[in-house]
Amino acid sequence: MANTKALSKDERKKSKRTARKKRATEKPLKPREYARGSAKRKVKKLARGTAKR
Repeated sequence: MANTKALSKDERKKSKRTARKKRATEKPLKPREYARGSAKRKVKKLARGTAKR
């Protein structure tokens, strides 16, 4: 995807999508070894103050 100025909007969208698909097949993300959301900071109820009361 060198020069996208010459392309129309639809052609640009198609080329971006094909580039994304190509990257996904060439360099797939490795599966995470921890549960989703487990790395989030846990907020204690008292720390939220009066927002949830």
